[in-house]
Amino acid sequence: MPGFRFGVYPVVGGDQAKPVHKIRVPRFESLEAERAHRKLHQAAALRWLGLNGYNNEGAGGHVTVRDPVMPDHFWINPHGKSFSHMRPDDLCLVDEEGVVKEGGNMHSINPAGYVIHSAIHKARPDVIAAVHCHSVPSKAFSSLGIKLDPINQDACRFHNDHSICFHHGGIAFKKDEGTQIVKALGPHKAVILGNHGHLTVGKTVDAATFLFGAFDRCIQAQMLADTVAAARGIQTVKVAEEAADYSRKNYTDEMTYIMFQSAFEDVVKSSNGDLSFSVPGELPREG
Repeated sequence: MPGFRFGVYPVVGGDQAKPVHKIRVPRFESLEAERAHRKLHQAAALRWLGLNGYNNEGAGGHVTVRDPVMPDHFWINPHGKSFSHMRPDDLCLVDEEGVVKEGGNMHSINPAGYVIHSAIHKARPDVIAAVHCHSVPSKAFSSLGIKLDPINQDACRFHNDHSICFHHGGIAFKKDEGTQIVKALGPHKAVILGNHGHLTVGKTVDAATFLFGAFDRCIQAQMLADTVAAARGIQTVKVAEEAADYSRKNYTDEMTYIMFQSAFEDVVKSSNGDLSFSVPGELPREG
């Protein structure tokens, strides 16, 4: 995982603290085991998005995960299929040209999903996963032409680490739409797509999905705070630059992976056996 930032919460209890179990990003016996892990967590991420109402825009919305065996290929959800019942075997394998390949589900994919995500995966080797769905808050917020303010600790996770793509040329069927989004995203973890919604990326699908939901909730909080502030004739109080920067830097790639694991647990337990908690060849990471 290029440039992966590991790190866990500070140890409490000093020298008297007993060893405790820590949630960590796992290791793998093989690339094939890592592929199975990514697909399992991608399916769970899609189910979580579906359960949270992000699958209510027809066939809009897509989650992609880079394949570890063939890094120029990625996995994507099949077009027009419910997020809420997704299984690893339902996922489609796609190459750089948008060709659906054998080895995955031979099902049609969303052309706009290919255009947007292929450009991101090609331009950002550090990105393992990208998430984009249509939500009511982000559709409203994306029409304002403004960024997220650091008005709370959660919003600080995106401070100086998201951007706006002002270009909107309609449904993203043309390759230049993907190019414009990649250019706007730059090195960041999130981008607001003007008059469209938002998109997040991560070094795990867990992180990208958690960040997508977190960004959406921060948008909701800001619009609520801005509305009340305007009604009272005041300005919202922003977190100081130094504190906002400090919080953002402490949200490592591994921490964003950890943040999604409670949701992963919920999805697996409610899947009626469709999904498992781990895959063969998945090894614990200690320390």
